[in-house]
Amino acid sequence: MLPTETSREDEAAASQPDGQALGVLRTEPHAWAVFLDIDGTLIDLADTPEGIVVPPDLGAHLEALSKRLDGALALVTGRALTYADRLFTPLTLPIAGLHGAERRRVDGTVDAVEDNPAFNTLKRSLERVTADWPGVIIEDKGAAVAGHYRQAPDRQEALLSVMTSALEEAGPDYALQRGKMVIEIRPARASKGAAVRAFLSEPAFAGRKPITIGDDLTDEAMFKVANELGGLSIRIGEAGETAALHSLPSAEALRQILKQLASA
Repeated sequence: MLPTETSREDEAAASQPDGQALGVLRTEPHAWAVFLDIDGTLIDLADTPEGIVVPPDLGAHLEALSKRLDGALALVTGRALTYADRLFTPLTLPIAGLHGAERRRVDGTVDAVEDNPAFNTLKRSLERVTADWPGVIIEDKGAAVAGHYRQAPDRQEALLSVMTSALEEAGPDYALQRGKMVIEIRPARASKGAAVRAFLSEPAFAGRKPITIGDDLTDEAMFKVANELGGLSIRIGEAGETAALHSLPSAEALRQILKQLASA
């Protein structure tokens, strides 16, 4: 089968200057640690949270890169840790889930958020309020809840109003998080930047410079940490205003680079 025009463009993008920045993982693997968002970064976005497709060889490429880095590779995602695990099974990587609210260390121990019955009740209330809003999806993430409006962009303001009211009910331990066609209520202490710093204190990551790769507003915190520590910050897709100093055009372009690194 001949490559499509899109795949040619992504392969070409992977060889451009911003793509070449990741060549340090080939030449200096012991100097760097990699932190990867999932949705929109490793995997293409979909209309629904359950609609994403994981390329069959992606897990193997991540495993190969992790080995090259002696384990200094982690996923930093808005997904719940258990959900992220299912995407790449049987591969098990260090993961910060729910924007850093929960985190599995290299040794396998997990920092998790305690169950909150009042927050569970609030999530059920959001489901009832939006039940007759076609295209709006309320995603229960456990310690967080997300309202997706990708299939109903006209509901953005109404959903924002409902989520803002729910945040007031949830209290000061929670924060509102905007993203690509999604509005989320998450634990206030969560931060992808803080998660990156926490990983960098562990033996497998310590002494290395971070490479942070993401595509959304929630990834800006880890871009800033990478810049501060002399690492690399890479935004996937159209950047707009961003702290990232490098960019790649698509998740496919990043996957092409991972494939190249895995086969080196």
